[in-house]
Amino acid sequence: MLFLSTVCTANAKTEGNIVHKNEVGASVMPEEIAPIKDTPFEMESLARPIFPDRKETITSADVDGNGMITKAVNEKIAKLSKRGGGTMVVPSGHWKSGRITLKSNVNLHLEKGAILEFSESIADYQPPVFTRHEGVEVMGAGAFIYANKAKNIGLTGEGTIMGPSMDVEMRKLPNGNSVVEKDIDYKMSVKKRICDGLEGRTFYRPKSFSPINCKNVLVEGVSFERSVLWNVNPVYCENVIIRGITVNSTDVPSGDGIDISSCKNVLIEYSTLNCGDDCFTLKAGRCEDGLRVNKPTENVVIRYCLAKDGHGGITCGSETAGGIKNVYLHDCVFYGTRTGFRFKTRRNRGGTVEGITYDRIRLVDVREAFTWDLLGSKTYMGELARRNPPLEITPLTPTVKDITIKNFIVESADRLMTVNAIPEIPCSNVLIENGIVRTNRIIRTINDADGFKFKNLEINATDNNIVVDDSRNIVFENVTLNVPNGKLNVEVKGNKGEDIIYN
Repeated sequence: MLFLSTVCTANAKTEGNIVHKNEVGASVMPEEIAPIKDTPFEMESLARPIFPDRKETITSADVDGNGMITKAVNEKIAKLSKRGGGTMVVPSGHWKSGRITLKSNVNLHLEKGAILEFSESIADYQPPVFTRHEGVEVMGAGAFIYANKAKNIGLTGEGTIMGPSMDVEMRKLPNGNSVVEKDIDYKMSVKKRICDGLEGRTFYRPKSFSPINCKNVLVEGVSFERSVLWNVNPVYCENVIIRGITVNSTDVPSGDGIDISSCKNVLIEYSTLNCGDDCFTLKAGRCEDGLRVNKPTENVVIRYCLAKDGHGGITCGSETAGGIKNVYLHDCVFYGTRTGFRFKTRRNRGGTVEGITYDRIRLVDVREAFTWDLLGSKTYMGELARRNPPLEITPLTPTVKDITIKNFIVESADRLMTVNAIPEIPCSNVLIENGIVRTNRIIRTINDADGFKFKNLEINATDNNIVVDDSRNIVFENVTLNVPNGKLNVEVKGNKGEDIIYN
């Protein structure tokens, strides 16, 4: 055991600089998009795509004999695009549809009171289209609202995108036979990876909105309810604006809120997510197939957002093969999420997560504020989840480094942090500074880290135990500890006590 005494220096400025719940989220979205500035990396401000002043509108005459508008809405979108673009209006009312495909220069606009409910039948998501399922390219259902190789597209308005009823058969279909990288042979041509649910083949449930290979994408104002999988999932897109949306999918397994997958130049702001899985998520492809594609997620700004229920407020991973870099989240509130900041990958996922900055964040009623979960469980990963002995480094060994979390308040948490990293490439260069923390437990364990610095923190906890296992360069600088007995009880395993520095 190594006992470290406390230092009595408070971080007085932090409290007044952190946003509150009533200052973030969809309910307070301004009309204009403010310039993007003060980012830790170079990024130009993004502007809404402009759509021609031309309209098509859905009417009751467009409902077919099965009560669906699928054929009509797709024909009208194609017509608008062919004429140079415009707005496809879905007026107030309850409308039902199969897959809708957006085309270049078209804005699908749901007026206030419009509910666009999507079909529970896999027949309404045929033929299979090029998409990505959990980081692996396949031919599948795609999304309720889909686009491929389109420019200047929008999904806007005050209406609601809604999945089918919660008791339908589609929701009960297995998500493959195993994890996706075991189900799909990465050496197989993508055109042959057919996952349409027919003739005994796998059916991967559709996302709610998932454009792929698109440029200049706007999602604004709409609500997403009752998804069957992820809600908003741009893939291989450039110049994406997501603002003022509301997601409610707490009863949906894998009901992620916003998943950014191998995209460049993304702004997410004033959105409220209440999810059955992660809320704001950054991904970049999975395993060998992700390395083959090799497209990063980069230049992402998330601001003035509210994450409520969810596994993670913001999560990097677990699909990391193409790399995740240049991410700046600021002025957000995580209210009731299981984990606030979550880093997640696996030994076979590859890629590098780096250049991540989180600034001015308030966390309330979280189970754990910071989590590094880089090994996973034996249930899904088998022997790859075993921590020791360290394995040989391969192109599929992921790296997580260069992370700054600063200017934050943890109002209430069960635990501050857990780090389960990869022993062959330790998680490195992490700075956590300028924070006020109120928690039951402090640090469950720091495993396989090299360079964690805790600076200018005030930590109030009901427990004073920390385990540090085979980690190096763990620094506590100017940290106030209000803990039992006024001392931090550090159990050190696998390394020498001098690797922990307390100033």
